[in-house]
Amino acid sequence: MADLFDRIEPEQPHKAGPRPLADRLRPRRLADVIGQEHILGPDGPLGVMLASGSLSSLILWGPPGVGKTTIARLLADETDLHFVQISAIFTGVAELKKVFEAARIRHANGQGTLLFVDEIHRFNKAQQDGFLPHMEDGTILLVGATTENPSFELNAALLSRAQVLVLDRLDLAHLELLAQRAEHELGRALPLTGPAREQLLEMADGDGRALVNLIEQIAAWTVEGALSPEALARRLQRRAAQYDKSGEAHYNLISALHKSVRGSDPDAALYWLARMLEGGEDPRFLARRITRMSIEDIGLADPQAQTICLDAWAVYERLGSPEGELALAQAVLYLALAPKSNAGYAAYKNARAAAKRTGSEPPPKHILNAPTRLMKEQGYGAGYEYDHDTEAGFSGQDYFPEAMKRGVYYNPVERGFERELKRRLDYFTKLRAQRQDGGS
Repeated sequence: MADLFDRIEPEQPHKAGPRPLADRLRPRRLADVIGQEHILGPDGPLGVMLASGSLSSLILWGPPGVGKTTIARLLADETDLHFVQISAIFTGVAELKKVFEAARIRHANGQGTLLFVDEIHRFNKAQQDGFLPHMEDGTILLVGATTENPSFELNAALLSRAQVLVLDRLDLAHLELLAQRAEHELGRALPLTGPAREQLLEMADGDGRALVNLIEQIAAWTVEGALSPEALARRLQRRAAQYDKSGEAHYNLISALHKSVRGSDPDAALYWLARMLEGGEDPRFLARRITRMSIEDIGLADPQAQTICLDAWAVYERLGSPEGELALAQAVLYLALAPKSNAGYAAYKNARAAAKRTGSEPPPKHILNAPTRLMKEQGYGAGYEYDHDTEAGFSGQDYFPEAMKRGVYYNPVERGFERELKRRLDYFTKLRAQRQDGGS
């Protein structure tokens, strides 16, 4: 009687399937890795570790497609460690226990394990804590990869046991070198004009893996002559910008926009605004932050700046995207070219700090109302001078708590409208001093 085993075909000689270009181009030595010389060179942290034979656990932090996985694999080769790769996205507690147990058996037999954890930031706190005892007793050497800032995403205990290495996005020179390697592997040049080749490198946006995938697409085309940038754009979809509206890129780009406005650079400010909008940022978030910039960095040097921002916000709400985004762009340009002052912002912070220190001090009695006879008997309102009854419309009285030394919080700058406010402030300061000294 036949059973399942009778149906098994005789074993056929293994025939390798097609390998993607990215796999064929994967470096076989650390020296072949492109673009990370600052950590792999002789004086870089990894170069020093390997030369001394003392590799420690690592967190590789960098954008996609810059070689994190490749470096981890090659480190295992360089150190004769058994390489195990897992992804935090697909690995649960049960799988982790199996990985640790296998590493423990390996360790008992004299074989070390380099455990590479991709997207390590996706593990929760308890899962991250689970690595600690196995790192401490040498069962595993952990190499984690993350695109998110480890300071925010990884436990302090884990970070204290691993060195964080920052990998850079690939610049155009690095991408060109990678393109040349791809052409050598393919045995032919890409059918692109010079400008089209530059456009291809820009499409990759610093991601080596994305570039190789684009090259593999181009290599499959039947093309007569060389493609122009326009022809390339018609055939290839531009790669989406790397932007996470809740991650570090979100905060980095809004910081870049804010500092460009503060630095009175309209072109840079407009560029960062465009980067955020291209990345899918909510224009309402931008409208709110732009309005905040007008208060913090322009302030009373140009009081109209706030109105410009609020009007732009209202225009966006009426028009929506993409038409309304132009109003936000114009507000950014106005802010970048407006006179700058943070005197109002600094004055507010100074006043808040003083209020925190002296929060129980009562107002002086002469500026308190006295609606009852008892309050009048207690001296409420006694000695108050009605400013409008004075010749200058200014009494010069002290309005701070009696036990508190008079504070000076607002120091206007000699720019924009605040120059006029400074003139007024100096006038009242001088007049107050005269009144309090008994002068005329």
